Formats: sequence, C-alpha cells, structure tokens
Amino acid sequence: MKLNQGRMLTSMPGPSVIPDRVLGAMHTAMPNIYKGALVETSVSIFDELPAIARTAGRAFMAISNGHGAWEMSLTNTLSRGDTVLVLESGRFAVGWGDQARVLGAEVEVLYAPERGPIDPGAVEERLRADTGHKIKAILAVQVDTASGVWNDIAAIGRAIKAAGHPALYMVDSVASIACVEYLMDEWGVDVTVGGSQKGLMVPPGLGMVWANDKALAVHQNADMRTPYWDWSARLSDDAHYMRYCGTAPIQHIYAMRAALDMIAEEGLEAIWSRHAVFASAVRAAVEAWHVDGGLEFNIVDPAHRSNSTTTVLSGSIDAERLCAICEHDAGLVLGIGLGDFAGRSFRIGHMGHLNPPMVLGTLATIEAALHAMKAPIGASGAAAAAQVVADALNS
Repeated sequence: MKLNQGRMLTSMPGPSVIPDRVLGAMHTAMPNIYKGALVETSVSIFDELPAIARTAGRAFMAISNGHGAWEMSLTNTLSRGDTVLVLESGRFAVGWGDQARVLGAEVEVLYAPERGPIDPGAVEERLRADTGHKIKAILAVQVDTASGVWNDIAAIGRAIKAAGHPALYMVDSVASIACVEYLMDEWGVDVTVGGSQKGLMVPPGLGMVWANDKALAVHQNADMRTPYWDWSARLSDDAHYMRYCGTAPIQHIYAMRAALDMIAEEGLEAIWSRHAVFASAVRAAVEAWHVDGGLEFNIVDPAHRSNSTTTVLSGSIDAERLCAICEHDAGLVLGIGLGDFAGRSFRIGHMGHLNPPMVLGTLATIEAALHAMKAPIGASGAAAAAQVVADALNS
C-alpha cells in the first residue's frame, strides 16, 4: 500500500534538505552581475566563509560540486611528478587521490584498519620514513559518506607535526563542514575542501576551498595550474568577475547568503551540538534494532561514528528492498550503499536543516518498513531514539 502522498523527505547524506528560506532567496530576477547588490552579496560571502572553517586563510568558491573543489585544491598546490599520500578510510579520499594521479601526481595509499578510522600513528611512522620529503601533500577526509567514519583530523595533524614533515595537510570536509566541529588552523590543516549541498544547506553547485599562507606560497610554483581553477586569477584585480572565472552563479550566491545568515543565527557551536543529539538518536535506533545476522554499524568503534551520516550494514536483510519500500511506498529517501557497500548497506543522513520530527520520522519509517518486510530486529529503534531526543529536550 502506498502512503507517500505528502512531501518527500530526503534522509540521505547529501544533498540535504534545503530550507524554505534558502529556496525563497533563489527566486530572484537576473541582476547586474558587474556591480551593485549581487557583487556586494558575493563579497560578504567570501568575507564570512573563513569563519565557517575556523581559519584566517583565504576562501575560494567555484561553480562545481565537491569533486571540482578537489581539483581546485590539487591543481593550485601540486606539480606533475609530486607524490601524494592518500589516507584511505572509505571511498572518497581514494577518489581524490585518483584525481591527483590523472593530473600527473604519484599516488601512495595508506589504508585504515577495516571498518575503522585513519591511524595517526601509522601516518607519523610513514612520514618519518620519508626522510627526503618526497611526499608533497597528504589527503584525508574528515567524514567519509560511504563508510560513515569520522576521522580525528586534529590527531592526524599532531602526527604530521610530530614527524616534522613539510607536506601540505589537505582535508575534505564536504560531509562535515557546518555539521561537526572543524578547526582548520588549530588542527594544522593547510587546505580544506567543502561543498554547498550538505551542512551548508545550499543546492549542489558550489565547491569551496580554504587555503592558508603555506598553501598560497606553494601555489606560486605549482605547475598543475589550469585557467579555470587558478587561484591567482581569482585573486586578480578583476576579482569581482574572476572570483568565479566568469559569470557568477547568481541563484547559488543568494542561497548561500541566506544559509550563512541561518548558520550565524543558530551559531556553529549550537549546530555541532544539535547534530550530536540527532546522531546519538540514530545510533540508539540502530543499536536497538541490532540482532545477530541483522542490522549493524559499519564503523566498529563508537567514537569514530560520524555525527552527520551513519552507514548501516544490512546483514541478512535486503537493503535495496528496504530503500525501495521507504521511498516508493512511504516517501522517505535513504542513501544507498556506495562502492564496496553496494547492496549490503543503507545510509542515514542526519545533517543540515533538521529537527526532531524529521529525524524521528525517518527512524520510525525505517522501522515500519522493516516490520513490513518481516525483517529480524530487536527492540524499537524509534522508541530508543525518542528517549535520546527527550533527554536533550530536558537538558
């Protein structure tokens, strides 16, 4: 029986739910792109983006998704033949490294333990062994949306510092920025990559890169530089036009302005806390549902489960059927398993513009679908999640 006639709810780990306020900001006629309100709004965004990553560095924004921001980060800091160390913990750092390889870099992958986070000790050991400082950049992801892992970016930064290695420390924060704590400068990160479509609550289409002085200095001698991504051009005297290497993404600029206003009104620390509550609710549900051979977390260590997305291994339960029932019969879109997780997992996104009805509704709908499938589950995950929310409301 189909019960999906209300508004579809997207609970996948990005693109996240777009607030009505952000959608409304996009409904505007074409303005003058060379001067006036659009330019002033754009400048205000570039002025405020560094605070989102907690950096004194420069922010760049391109018309792209996160993969475009990856390419911007690489082409502006590397030269052909440079060695890049990829810290694998799922799918996305490896994908970033694949880009570097195509662009002409030598790529080495340091693998995380299975179903676990990057090991800072292993990073330090590898960097100490690189006595000739052949490695020029280290690529890591704070939250991998395929595996659901949260990597300790601060601890990895300390490991790099302890090894005394000069490589650029580059972090993908696409699935974590404006969701979980991120302190770029304090943690020793040189380049941060982000995207508009997750915690920032803006439709896909803007890729961000934050760069500190070390990265900007390396940029001067990078020979992978290409016209579209080039930071020098985007910092030129014709910056109003060249910020985007051409015509500005008008609707996205107004959307980002509205989203940044909403983030400022709530406060980043409050946003991080809200995400922690909803993540705890989701984890409580999965723990309650768990039975041998049934649902279980992909990430074994609770301390390294992400506060923005959760990957659930489905065991004997048909994950694809579960997702189909939720979407086509109940109006709930879950994230499918990616890469090695395809067909044996589903993902719950708990990021961005969320409140208890949305999170609890997601979990209750999953539970209803599991019951409809006669899938093996333990206790009520929806009830366990509701208790977490109740405790938060009472605090």
